[in-house]
Amino acid sequence: MCSPEIVRLAHESAPQPSRRAVFGLAGLTALAALAPAPAVAAPRRGVVDLTHTLTPQLPVWPGNPAMVMVPVAWHESGGFGQFALGYWEHTGTHLDAPAHRIPGATTTEALAVDDLVAPLVVLDISAKAAVDADAVVTVADIDSWRSRHGDIPERAFVAMYSGWERRLDRPSTFLNLDERGTPHAPGFSAEAARYLVAHCGIVGAGVDTLSLDCGADPEYGAHTAFLGAGRYGVEMLANLATVPAAGATIVVGAPKHAGGTGGPCRVLALT
Repeated sequence: MCSPEIVRLAHESAPQPSRRAVFGLAGLTALAALAPAPAVAAPRRGVVDLTHTLTPQLPVWPGNPAMVMVPVAWHESGGFGQFALGYWEHTGTHLDAPAHRIPGATTTEALAVDDLVAPLVVLDISAKAAVDADAVVTVADIDSWRSRHGDIPERAFVAMYSGWERRLDRPSTFLNLDERGTPHAPGFSAEAARYLVAHCGIVGAGVDTLSLDCGADPEYGAHTAFLGAGRYGVEMLANLATVPAAGATIVVGAPKHAGGTGGPCRVLALT
C-alpha cells in the first residue's frame, strides 16, 4: 500500500499536460459532441415511367391531328439542333385540367402543386376489359380494392389499368372505332367517379386509354364528375401493370401554360 507521501511525490514528478493539450482535448471532445451522426443511406426507390413516348404515330382522339415535329435548326449551320413541335393539348400521355370540361374552371398553370405528388392507387379491370371493350370501373371495383388493400389514402390519385396499351402496336385497335366512328375503350363509370370524389378525397384520376370515360359514353359523365369537382385527370398512362396496386407515389409533371386546358406531361411512379 502506498503512503500519502509517496503518492504526493509521484504526482509532483509526473509530467503535467500543457494548457494547449488540455484545451485541445476539450475542443476535440466538444467537436465530437457536435458532429452529426453518420449518415444512413436511404433505401433506393424504383422509378417507373408512366408516360408514352410522344411521336407522330401515337393514336389521338378521333378528329384531332397527330403530333408534328419540324426541324428548324441544325448543328451543322449554327451548332444547335431544334424542332418546332405542333400538337393539340390533349395528345399523348396528357393532363386534363378542370377547364377542359368546365367553363371558367382551373387552368393548367393554376393547379395546386401539392396535388401533383400523391399516393397512387391502381384499379385493375384488365380481366373484364379483355372481353368487353366498353368495360368501366364501378363502385364494386373500388370496394374490391379496399377489401384487399384497406382504405384509399386521403388525397390519392386513382388510376384505371385496363391493359389497353397492349393494342398500341396496332393503333386502329387502340382507337377501336365502330362503323359510325364511335370509339370503344374502357374508362370510369360516372357513378364511380362521383363516389371517388365524394367519399375518397382524391386529387385526380387517370386511365391507360384516351378518355376518362368509357369511349362510347356520349355524356362524358366521368369527365364531368372529376373535373367538375376541381380534380384533374391524366389520360393515356403507360406501364401501370408494372406498379403495385397500393403503396406507390405518383409524380405528375404537369404543363404550365397560361389558360391551358391540359397538355402532354411526364408522369412517374415511385415504388
